[in-house]
Amino acid sequence: MLDTNLKTQLKAYLEKVTQPFEIVASLDDGEKSREMLSLLQDIASLSDKITLKTDGQDARKPSFALNRIGGEISLRFAGLPMGHEFTSLVLALLQVGGHPSKAAPEVIEQIKGIEGEYNFETYFSLSCQNCPDVVQALNLMAVLNPNIRHVAIDGALFQDEVEARQVMSVPSIYLNGELFGQGRMGEEEILAKLDTGAAARDAEKMSAKDAFDVLVIGGGPAGAAAAIYAARKGIRAGVAAERFGGQVLDTMAIENFISVKETEGPKLARALEEHVREYDVDIMNLQRAAALIPAGADGLHEVKMDSGASLKARTLILATGARWREMNVPGEQEYRGRGVAYCPHCDGPLFKGKRVAVIGGGNSGVEAAIDLAGIVAHVTLLEFGEELRADAVLQRKLQSLANVTILKMAQTTEVKGDGQKVTGLVYKDRTSEALHEVELEGIFVQIGLLPNSDWLKGTVELSRFGEIIVDAKGQTNIPGVFAAGDVTTVPYKQIVIAVGEGAKASLSAFDHLIRTSVPA
Repeated sequence: MLDTNLKTQLKAYLEKVTQPFEIVASLDDGEKSREMLSLLQDIASLSDKITLKTDGQDARKPSFALNRIGGEISLRFAGLPMGHEFTSLVLALLQVGGHPSKAAPEVIEQIKGIEGEYNFETYFSLSCQNCPDVVQALNLMAVLNPNIRHVAIDGALFQDEVEARQVMSVPSIYLNGELFGQGRMGEEEILAKLDTGAAARDAEKMSAKDAFDVLVIGGGPAGAAAAIYAARKGIRAGVAAERFGGQVLDTMAIENFISVKETEGPKLARALEEHVREYDVDIMNLQRAAALIPAGADGLHEVKMDSGASLKARTLILATGARWREMNVPGEQEYRGRGVAYCPHCDGPLFKGKRVAVIGGGNSGVEAAIDLAGIVAHVTLLEFGEELRADAVLQRKLQSLANVTILKMAQTTEVKGDGQKVTGLVYKDRTSEALHEVELEGIFVQIGLLPNSDWLKGTVELSRFGEIIVDAKGQTNIPGVFAAGDVTTVPYKQIVIAVGEGAKASLSAFDHLIRTSVPA
């Protein structure tokens, strides 16, 4: 099942196992059971601390459980955890085998302290990039707390369950038989839903923190760079982020981040967080900013959070990023990341030789269509209005391309798919009111970005598009408050640009600190 190279790598990992455990497989006569048995035999052969049993009686076949000898762990994979889930399997083997997790100590302690009975089931697909975060988080929780059980289920193998529960997207998480959540979730997000009193406790702890020299709001590329540059100056730095990684977490493939030939959004997001954690930075996750109170006589700016927490700092760096403006039509969310995309620069090459659509006839949409036309088989551009809104030079270029069809007065009404990926879209001709369907494999939504700046209205100066207005140093109209990344007026919303802008804003904040006297 595993090739020689993969066996060699896995053997090296399994040398970290310190406690014996057993793999108990529940199999039938099917081909997938034979594949699973081959995989498990390969794994067991790589470590003398692993025992394989094939007498499991679980109702889901093929499946296998990982059980620590003399321990209480309920962790099961129903299906073959290959593809994106192979990492989940490796981590589960290590953690059941006693190798410590890299999760924050306070998170580990919170998991261990949960009381009650929690039976989790997660439906995943092998091609899903969001699923491993959920599977790995719940597997870790099952390892650390005997009250928590988890089964990771390959929806493609257990279609009867999927149809019975009407699972239309992955990851889908069930707790004690009821839908618990959908989409990417980590340990902290799951804990926040389980431990309802945790948010209030965390808010109280956060409010009691001493003022920061630099407080970064946002944990995307700009926020991560700003935090690292601040910490390297030896000053007190903190990051409050709704989710570390930001919009990068929703990006499939990244091939234009200089010096990194190819990576995936979630992988880069993890690398950003790991890099920040190498420094003395106070990271506060799952924190959405609600209001900014500029500094008064004490020289401290205050940021209030949705959680009720309040943080103070001598300087602020606002790096809350932006979100894609969505079509808000049926099928869009279901197929997000499975054909529905928002960044042609990032995801365009994945659609080489395929048929795609671009939604939006402004500069962004027309530029995207031009770029994609050189990669894909055919581009259909849909514009809501009577005319394209892009610059004339871009329109002329677009119209010169033989593999582009332009549809005006076209309102997208539905994204179609086969349950796994996009297969087309439906649009309404706004002139005749007739509905038409276009068969294709990708849809690039280019109707603009929405900066995450609503919470700043009435304080920081914003452009008519809601972007934070900054000068060449990242300074806003409020002294001591800086901004960086996609939330600002800086053009070209790219990861590499956001990183640079975050570093610049941090250097500017430090310069402000050393030139500003501390109030007595």
